[in-house]
Amino acid sequence: MHAPRPPRGLAVRLLAPLGTLAGVAAAFAYVGAVDPNEPGHYPVCPLLRFTGVYCPGCGGLRSAHAFVHGDLGAALGSNALAVVGYVLFAVVMVLWLVRAVRGVPMRLAISPAWWWGIGAVLALFTLVRNLPFGSVLAP
Repeated sequence: MHAPRPPRGLAVRLLAPLGTLAGVAAAFAYVGAVDPNEPGHYPVCPLLRFTGVYCPGCGGLRSAHAFVHGDLGAALGSNALAVVGYVLFAVVMVLWLVRAVRGVPMRLAISPAWWWGIGAVLALFTLVRNLPFGSVLAP
């Protein structure tokens, strides 16, 4: 039998979620300061460069830049799926922080069905944004 682990202090419990939040905030601050709309600051998407096809991430940096500057319309226009990702990240971060404060471990167990669903949404988004009727989703 294992002895029960002693409870960890609040600072130790908050280390991982606050460290993650700090890293993401730093990345958003960098993208907010270094405009991806100006050529030469970031590499070009290799799929777009070699095939002319928009991947599900194309426009993500422009979306993040617009989001940081409070332009939700431009953020959605650059990559609507990325904006959904920002919101999901915020929800998970709040949940993680609340659970850390309460001393409850955070475990995200995503079933294979959800992974297949996420993959299907990404594939559908990619397909639609590259077709003429889905050009509104193109960056």
